[in-house]
Amino acid sequence: MRSTGFRRTFLTLMACSLTLTACGSSDDTADGKTRITVNCMPPKSAKVDRKFFEADVAAFEKQNPDIDVVAHDAFPCQDPKTFDAKLAGGQMEDVFYTYFTDAGHVADIHQAADITRYVKDLKSYGTLQQQLRDIYTVDGRIYGIPRTGYSMGLIYNRKLFAKAGLDPDKPPATWDELRADAKRIAALGGGTIGYADYSAQNQGGWHFAAELYAQGGDVVSTDGKNATVDTPQGKAVLQNLKDMRWSDNSMGSKQLLVINDVQQLMGSGRLGMYLSAPDNIPILVKEKGGNYQDLALAPMPGGQGTLIGGDGYMFNKKDSPEQIKAGLKWLDHMFLTPGKGFLGDYARAKKADAPVGLPEPRLFTGAADAKDQQVKKANANVPVKNYQAFLDGNQNLDMKIEPPHAQQIYSVLDSAVSAVLTKKDADIDQLLKDASGKIDSILARG
Repeated sequence: MRSTGFRRTFLTLMACSLTLTACGSSDDTADGKTRITVNCMPPKSAKVDRKFFEADVAAFEKQNPDIDVVAHDAFPCQDPKTFDAKLAGGQMEDVFYTYFTDAGHVADIHQAADITRYVKDLKSYGTLQQQLRDIYTVDGRIYGIPRTGYSMGLIYNRKLFAKAGLDPDKPPATWDELRADAKRIAALGGGTIGYADYSAQNQGGWHFAAELYAQGGDVVSTDGKNATVDTPQGKAVLQNLKDMRWSDNSMGSKQLLVINDVQQLMGSGRLGMYLSAPDNIPILVKEKGGNYQDLALAPMPGGQGTLIGGDGYMFNKKDSPEQIKAGLKWLDHMFLTPGKGFLGDYARAKKADAPVGLPEPRLFTGAADAKDQQVKKANANVPVKNYQAFLDGNQNLDMKIEPPHAQQIYSVLDSAVSAVLTKKDADIDQLLKDASGKIDSILARG
């Protein structure tokens, strides 16, 4: 599932005919240069991002006069509805954007180039987090490079915590504590809601997976053949939601909420807590009326696991060796140099009044991470102390990516989540049994 904002999905769809080449893999040479097509360039409507992206491409081409980069913009950077068709039709760019959940699938259907022998040319590869590199490694072969990563946590309103007599510096560490805190916040009255969750448009299923990971469970078995939601951990997820909704009345009466609904509640100061990634925070401030000082981030309650996501780039199976090498150089320049490039030039971002200092993305390890964090801290314009609990707590969590066939599975789990939030007499055992059978069928179809 996409985490809003972090992956830089953009606002308009630009026709590929406006560029110098078609959307698909380009001729590998032009005027003595190696030419590569790349995607996920910000559209003209995203003026600041577009300006930064174009400036970074121009700087790269100046440093590498033998490489010509042709960038394509699109909304979203990857459209799940057309992604497979574009792959099968040979219309994919030379260096193309993917969600983490696509990596194994694209490699399995042989639509990505094996870049294992070329990775030595990627200066930053060894500095990237191993768990993110592993996402693009299939059967020991490397098929892509991670660009960003996020993990789920708990966004909460410090102002409401204080008003309810709770310590804003001690967010709930367990689901029992979250339930108790939500009840106290809801008791403030005036339409205040203690805790909100998504329950429609597959987003409820997405959060069910995140909450299941936090309980120490899994959505599917390690071999990917069977559902593992009809378990004590799965029951705990639904029972907790049901209890908060009907016994505590801490989730409000309006349900079937999606991300925009919950963001509106938090931005308006009427919501105490909800699950999200750090990228939601600037959206809450810039689009929903929130205040950076009031918003804080904690790790997932439960202390056992969290859902991670993100994106990266893969290479067209038709790419020449020269195009792969050029693409790797481009990725290094644009995204993978600590404190520099499109995502890491924090000084430039600060001048443009973009938020600097959020705890993620955190792509690097070791000295590279230390350098990236140092530059970020030096240019921070948001209250980084509000996110320290998230940084400290995430170090001990089991990081898990989304399940295979995520959207189909989330659709199934949506029904279970929406049922417990809209029906007081919902039968949790039956809901989990039905969901398990449907997920098994999805997995069996491959």
